[in-house]
Amino acid sequence: MLFTAPSFLFVFLPLVLALHVVPHAAWRNWLLLAASVVFYASGAGAFTSLILTSIAVNYVAALAIDRHRGRPAGRWLLRATVAANLVVLAVFKYAGFLGANLNAALNVAGGTPLPVPDITLPIGISFFTFHAISYVVDVARGDAVAQKGPVEAALYLLLFPQLIAGPIIRYREIAGQLSRRLVTTADVALGARRFVVGLAKKTLVANTVAAPADQLFALPSAELTAATAWLAVVCYTLQIYFDFSGYSDMALGLGRMFGFRFPENFRYPYVATSVQDFWRRWHLSLSAWFRDYLYVPLGGNRVAPVRVYVNLVTVFALCGLWHGASWTFVVWGLYHGTFLVLERLASHDRAATTPGPLRMATGHVYALVVVMVGWVFFRADSLAGAFGVLAAMSGLGGAVPARFDVWWYLTPEVALAIVAGAIGAMPVAPLLASRLAPASTPDRPATMGALASAGTVAVVGVLLVASLLLSAAGTYSPFIYFRF
Repeated sequence: MLFTAPSFLFVFLPLVLALHVVPHAAWRNWLLLAASVVFYASGAGAFTSLILTSIAVNYVAALAIDRHRGRPAGRWLLRATVAANLVVLAVFKYAGFLGANLNAALNVAGGTPLPVPDITLPIGISFFTFHAISYVVDVARGDAVAQKGPVEAALYLLLFPQLIAGPIIRYREIAGQLSRRLVTTADVALGARRFVVGLAKKTLVANTVAAPADQLFALPSAELTAATAWLAVVCYTLQIYFDFSGYSDMALGLGRMFGFRFPENFRYPYVATSVQDFWRRWHLSLSAWFRDYLYVPLGGNRVAPVRVYVNLVTVFALCGLWHGASWTFVVWGLYHGTFLVLERLASHDRAATTPGPLRMATGHVYALVVVMVGWVFFRADSLAGAFGVLAAMSGLGGAVPARFDVWWYLTPEVALAIVAGAIGAMPVAPLLASRLAPASTPDRPATMGALASAGTVAVVGVLLVASLLLSAAGTYSPFIYFRF
């Protein structure tokens, strides 16, 4: 069930919201848990039993770890629970990848290939696994107390707004909200507005630029010219940001409508002035997860510089592998890890002065180009395909006459979406909101604030109508991060 589907927008969500008005915490939790099971089962089918079993195992394990915290038994329980979560993830997500690479090695050695399992990936299993691991680890560390209520524990792991594609929420961030939370009319209004913004990001921008991106990346690289290759990368750069940040906006909006405050997941990453700055702004919950549960345990910044560099590259290689069982994702992770190491090396030779406008502009162009080149590996179906696109971007493609020139793909609708995406990727909206904030001051009459509020409602209304029209007229377009 997609957030953009009519069945969700006009049946599921209104029904759950209407039932959620009952001011009783236990009822609300039971309702949201039942709604989350239905939501997941509508897309995952039989895999729902796997997720429910995993919830039960992690719930019981967290209680046992909490009882034995600080003792050998607690540490062994933690290792076993983390290993069990990782084994489930490895079987469903990486068995085929490992089998294919093992067969490639056997083929080189003259051995007999082994049968490669074709296993369907349960939707959202990567995000669910990271939620479960962070929960039991935080309990073991004493950063959280194990939830004794099975409904509340299950709801944390299965809450439908963030179940499929995050953000990855720590248990301690919403532990208090699970037991008691206040939902006001203002919360519902703010949540609805945030949801509509995310819906518009997905339907008006991401889906529009997805069409040329998919068409161009599907072409043989020999048919790509420099112009079409760059158009493909520009479109995908906007698609993945507006698709995923749109989902995150919708998740945060839904959470707010039900009384939950989820942490922000994006902070305008395309205005970054370095790769390090980009990762302080992109997919914040995933970056924080890898930092707290992998980078810091490996030694973080407390070890010798060489070890720091190895840790960075290792963490980002695993971050790439987390995104998908393919060498393209591993190379994408290694690519980002390498640039982070290079930036650390360069920072030692650079004076710690406040960067001027020229240096900031240069840093912004550098970071954007690095990130866009990295997206080629992230999007391509193979390493050969990625290098073919990069060759075309460098002007070395076009060995075969192109079927269509760049203007065939760059329609007025796509051009408008690109312009809107470029503006939306910058913090223009917060700046306008701060300027038009409905605050009454001596030199700012209350009517000005009322007009600003009315304007906001009008804009949100237009976005909602336009999104619903495009969603109804468009084709099935799942969120990119559903496959991770």
